[in-house]
Amino acid sequence: MNGTTTVVAVGVVTAASTLAMLRPRTGPPASTATGTDLEQWALAGRSHGPLMLWCVLGGTIYTAYTFLAVPGVVFSSGGIGLYALVYTTIVYPLVLVVLPRLAETARRHGYVSAVDFIRGTYRSPGLALAVALTGILATMPYIALQLIGIQAVLAVVGIDPGGLVGDLALTVVFAVLAASTYRHGLSAPSAVAVLKAALVVGSAIVLVLLVSGRTDWADLWPAAESALRSRGLEATLNPENAMAYGSLALGSALALFAFPHVLMVTFSGRTKRVVAQTIPALLGWTLVLGVFAVMGAAAIAIGVAPPPGRADQAVALLIQQVAPPWLAGGLLGSLVVAALVPAAVMSIGAATLFARNVYVEYLNPAATSEQEACVARSMSLLVKVGALAFALGFHNTNAIQLHLLGAVWVLQTLPALLLGLLPATPGRTALLAGWLTGMLGGTAMVTWGHFAPTVTVHFGDLHLTLFAGLLALAANLAVVGAVQAATRLLAKVPEQRRALM
Repeated sequence: MNGTTTVVAVGVVTAASTLAMLRPRTGPPASTATGTDLEQWALAGRSHGPLMLWCVLGGTIYTAYTFLAVPGVVFSSGGIGLYALVYTTIVYPLVLVVLPRLAETARRHGYVSAVDFIRGTYRSPGLALAVALTGILATMPYIALQLIGIQAVLAVVGIDPGGLVGDLALTVVFAVLAASTYRHGLSAPSAVAVLKAALVVGSAIVLVLLVSGRTDWADLWPAAESALRSRGLEATLNPENAMAYGSLALGSALALFAFPHVLMVTFSGRTKRVVAQTIPALLGWTLVLGVFAVMGAAAIAIGVAPPPGRADQAVALLIQQVAPPWLAGGLLGSLVVAALVPAAVMSIGAATLFARNVYVEYLNPAATSEQEACVARSMSLLVKVGALAFALGFHNTNAIQLHLLGAVWVLQTLPALLLGLLPATPGRTALLAGWLTGMLGGTAMVTWGHFAPTVTVHFGDLHLTLFAGLLALAANLAVVGAVQAATRLLAKVPEQRRALM
């Protein structure tokens, strides 16, 4: 590895880390700030306008691992890897109906997390606790995936991610991240999110120009298709897999905005209108992701050869091969910066859930606003330490498998969240029964299927392959409906008896 590449990459990461520590103020001055301490720390005082919310929300959803894994799947498996583009497109019309209303309700009632909304809507501490713990468990492996993205870049830069230097580099990056988010909360990654947006968009443009200088775009896809077929793969989607592809895209789309950190960032929008304006504009991030996905095919055509089982290094190796050393360093450093924003926001989201919905609710109901915020800050450090320990001590496959489980789990919180917006909401018993059914059923399907995302169900001669999380959600909703109907039926029995007396 060229020393210039390493120096420039380190310089880009250092600049981003310094920006996080300095943190330009994104909210109102402290003397005029309103709301609780936790609201200021976790939501940046609900001060984000359209551009800032676009940077932070997009920077949170479109993670470094996404920009590496999606082209990696295209490189290793062909057209199936493009499913991420499908679900990051279809999700926005769905959430445009829900999120602005949810954000406005949160602002009106002072809710900091989605679990606050559930607690206030159903008046059920038990249901709120179940959703809070689900969110925390689902988020932890997601943070570890960001570290895996950083490790993939470090390996290409020439730093052994499994060695002492690699562990030290990862630890230093996360130590700076932990310190900045401890002090400033969401304002720290918000500042870096603006830089991330500029770097990622710029990297996509530069990659297109660099690849154009190495190959003719008209020949790129046929060359990739030929290489994939030599491995027994297809560059396009097999129609027989359409049902599995569609259910995986829909389930992933629904899970995307069920994660607590995504909802928390949405609540940081200044107004309902700001949230409504920002959501359609996020398609710009999908366009950039599409460019990176095509780079997976470009890596095949140009002859990039990542180590066995590390297709997530395909884009990083492509950069190394087509860019001069100084530019390669800048592009690779940008990918590391892309991991800082989501990792920080995820840790803030998990810490907020613990402080507000576990600590204050069950451990110290008399806690002051200052104590609540202090617990959230401390918990954000513990979350990062836990994710770092997981990334350093376990195989990458473990984090990917646990993230799959996390997506299945977080889907089971959707009924409580979405049905709470209806005029007539289900009872808390029905929702808890549905949540438990979905959690147990989804976990069983994924683990018994050796952590495959899809399962095959049989209806006579009909065989359907569907996303396990979507099947678990269907079972969840069915139980909610059945228990709610039974509850209403039982409630009518005493009334009928009184009418007969």
